Amino acid sequence: MENKIDVAIIVGSASDLPVINESVKILKEFEISYSVNIASAHRTCEHLKQCVKVAESAGAKVFIAGAGMSAALAGVIAAETDLPVIGVPMENKNLASMDALFSTVQMPKGVPVAAVSIGKAGAVNAAVLAARIMALSDDNLKDKLTVYKSSQAQSVIKEDIRLQQEGIEKYLEGLKSGKNI
Repeated sequence: MENKIDVAIIVGSASDLPVINESVKILKEFEISYSVNIASAHRTCEHLKQCVKVAESAGAKVFIAGAGMSAALAGVIAAETDLPVIGVPMENKNLASMDALFSTVQMPKGVPVAAVSIGKAGAVNAAVLAARIMALSDDNLKDKLTVYKSSQAQSVIKEDIRLQQEGIEKYLEGLKSGKNI
């Protein structure tokens, strides 16, 4: 872990890293410092507590927790810190990922966890939400978020223009071949 971080990412297992890397990409795009740790809420309780303490000492402002199956990770982190915690339920075949989603959103009163969508979209949204939280006191970051949002809008408009020019059949053929993504 670096000496100074803004966002601490903790995943429940190494298998969660490919999905949570989507959070890392967004944090890099916004030039937000981060750390990534693996700590299981069930198998490495003391290690998890230590990861939270180290992240707080390093200046973390927000936690992102990615976990599948019973997904207690975000709740345990929220119990250990007063900082915002964003839970990313991981995709899995067990119970169609609903166990991870419900474990992330069904927190007892007084132990809040912000929950985003399941999987890669959730990992992206967690990083954007972390940036939005931090932008409350960082005008430079707020400006970057405005540019990001505008870029997303322009991407959709660009696809619509292509659809209008090509027609639906040709556009869909492009999707199948990977041309339109």
